[in-house]
Amino acid sequence: MRLLLCGGTGFIGKALTHALLSRGDEVWIVTRKKFVKPDFDTALPHPQYVTWAEWSADPERLNGIDGIVNLTGESINQRWTDNAKERILSSRIEAANRIADNLKRMDSPPRVVVNASGISLYGHSGDRVFDESSPVMPADFLGTTVVKWEAAADEIPAQRLVKLRIGLVCARNGGAFSLIRLPYRLFGGGRIGDGKQGLPWIHLQDMVSLILFCLDNPSISGPVNAVAPDPVSNDEFGRILGRVTNRPHWFPVPAFMLKSLLGEMSTLVVTGQKALPRKLLDHGYVFAFPKLEEALRDITR
Repeated sequence: MRLLLCGGTGFIGKALTHALLSRGDEVWIVTRKKFVKPDFDTALPHPQYVTWAEWSADPERLNGIDGIVNLTGESINQRWTDNAKERILSSRIEAANRIADNLKRMDSPPRVVVNASGISLYGHSGDRVFDESSPVMPADFLGTTVVKWEAAADEIPAQRLVKLRIGLVCARNGGAFSLIRLPYRLFGGGRIGDGKQGLPWIHLQDMVSLILFCLDNPSISGPVNAVAPDPVSNDEFGRILGRVTNRPHWFPVPAFMLKSLLGEMSTLVVTGQKALPRKLLDHGYVFAFPKLEEALRDITR
């Protein structure tokens, strides 16, 4: 396949690029700047690069691309000032809009677009467990952002559009997991708030594999929960992390303390969702790491 990656130099994008190149796909990466230093296994073919400006100026240069994966978006791991919130939202909307505009001007546009999304659009779960048929009920800034992001993605004129509702992606290096693990390294881990809030998670290996699965499987479209089939609470996640790393899970962090330190961004950890990847399971996807304990043992060994 010939594939175009938007956000291909990020945390998930690098792992996905390596997987695509390893199986013999031709990879194009859309970047903001002209020069990008190669950061991939030298034994593999290197990806090719094109800037957003170059693609917009000449959309037909990428005629014949089989699919697009859009992972573009400003990091949410920052204090949510008004300016930061505007960047978080606009980076996602603008990328989807540019893809939609370019595809409309291509003679031979790709058949499939896999667009990143987020699990937070379901709202705060409590005891409920969400799947793709659950109603969309955003309860905070991030949930509202994801709703607008998916609405922008819906304007992309692809034969098949997949919207990946992604949870916490766990990996040995990179992503937010290292921040979650840090208190346990310092023997200060514990539940956050009451610990009952859901913490949807997925191993990076499964994150990459399910993207390939969605690209290759023509029967999958619409929303897809990109989470493992083992919904856990914040407290359960911490207890398992403590057990596999031989660290105590004993120091609770009050919600009001995080709110005072992080402001509105604290909703990332004091609220949450429990979700199931119903569509992936129904289509036969087999998780390499379906259970949290085995995933954390692999990451922290």
